Amino acid sequence: MGRLLAIDYGHKRVGLAVTDPLQIIATALDTVHSKDLLAYLKAYHQREPLEAIAVGMPRTLRNEATDVTSAVVGLVRQLRREFPEVPVHEVDERFTSRMAHQTMREAGLSQKARRDKATVDRISATIILQSFLDSRR
Repeated sequence: MGRLLAIDYGHKRVGLAVTDPLQIIATALDTVHSKDLLAYLKAYHQREPLEAIAVGMPRTLRNEATDVTSAVVGLVRQLRREFPEVPVHEVDERFTSRMAHQTMREAGLSQKARRDKATVDRISATIILQSFLDSRR
């Protein structure tokens, strides 16, 4: 059984989260620069085979495209080309940033720590992955 990986894509940074090999627990993995994402994923997939990739699809509350949506659609196409054996799923990510901030507050992180966008991106990716796991059950 391979791991599941989630992507919270942004123009500058990409938050990543991954499951354990039994696909029970979603854990923050890393934050990488968007231009380095494919190389990072290829190297990771060689070390830890991926069973599926869940990509957060940004939409507004009215279910309209955001300024990042077209880039994410392009990323999904690219992932399907580069990893033809790995299913790529789109996951609604409308509330993940808000949920990430709430999670950090509840965890007692300082205001300075909550301003770290890389941390927010990793937590958002974890929320996307947990949402994907829950939808499969």
